[in-house]
Amino acid sequence: MRFEIFAKGHENITATHKTTLEITKDKELTPKGNCIIGVCSNVGLKEIPDRAKELLKKGVKADVKIFLPDYNLYDELYGFGDPALTFEDPSDIVIRKSKYVCSRTFLVQANKAACDINREMVELLKDEKTELVLIVKLHAPLD
Repeated sequence: MRFEIFAKGHENITATHKTTLEITKDKELTPKGNCIIGVCSNVGLKEIPDRAKELLKKGVKADVKIFLPDYNLYDELYGFGDPALTFEDPSDIVIRKSKYVCSRTFLVQANKAACDINREMVELLKDEKTELVLIVKLHAPLD
């Protein structure tokens, strides 16, 4: 299964957090939001496709391409679902390197956090005109 999440840049994006990466529907971002790589997302975690939620609750692997279409630049990461995921948050989508799960968690045990994202892309994401697409590909469950 494949789906896309759209967001845009913001002048306060720093992407320096060492353990998480986040996309949010919020329009504003303070300098404290150092895990955020995109604002004004078209969906929050609660709104991702139901089939994706079902697969992620089975712990499937997800390949995520972070794509800036205007610049033809991308970075890639992977993470995993978890049976404890709730998909309750209406605004935020958080990818974590750890196994920690809360209402905002989308993926756990990811191989990258905000600080690991291509720095050229991070600089471009400081412009609110920069469009960001998260292309998510979920692998079929093993069962």
